[in-house]
Amino acid sequence: MRIAIVADIHGNLSALEAILADLKVTSPDAVFHAGDLVANGYRPVEVLERIRALGWEGVVGNTDEMLWRPGRLAELPPTNARMQRVREVLFNLTGPATREMLGDDRLEWLRTLPSVLRLGDLAILHAAPADLWRAPLAKSSDDQLLATYSSLDAKFVVYAHIHAPFVRKLTGFTVANTGASSLSYDGDPRASYLLFENGEFSHRRLAYDIEAEAAALRRSGYPAADWLAQNLTTGRFCDPPTDL
Repeated sequence: MRIAIVADIHGNLSALEAILADLKVTSPDAVFHAGDLVANGYRPVEVLERIRALGWEGVVGNTDEMLWRPGRLAELPPTNARMQRVREVLFNLTGPATREMLGDDRLEWLRTLPSVLRLGDLAILHAAPADLWRAPLAKSSDDQLLATYSSLDAKFVVYAHIHAPFVRKLTGFTVANTGASSLSYDGDPRASYLLFENGEFSHRRLAYDIEAEAAALRRSGYPAADWLAQNLTTGRFCDPPTDL
């Protein structure tokens, strides 16, 4: 059975459409999502409605959770100043705007998403078990990955969150990151998704008109659009400006 796992769409309908076109080529038997569907892009309604219509099962991401749990910022453990600034932009700017655009019914749908999805020997989640806001980086050690995901007791683990695709075979299981459909952080701005078949993972990288998407984002009036567009076009994480 061949399955596809798509994550971190972040309201980017252009990236989603590129992936949907490629799915017609790869022809998976099923498609699942690994969260962070709508916030940080100017077309969250269109993205969410497309996924609902497609019937993709999936899990909740951290920027999904913040939409129906805005008080979560005060509950998060301390982090460095750089990441705290990002959290403030998310919770105070992009989160409220996205929440207003979605409306109550769509927010309620996001609330129903589980934190972990199990498909036989495969476990899909957004970040770390019991923590949507933290996950190992692509350069993390085997020991860090083992410490984070061995409790799932799965032969294969897929997560998202860090916007950097990789596959690592560990003692006892294999862990893979989907990469990001939008806002990639590995230096390659193309959309990424993951295929899984016969115990093997492979990534698909898809070009689309990123400059046009960034320009439309800047024109949209969506909060922090210039910062998000910079991340989108560079394929790198950029610090949000201090004047946001």
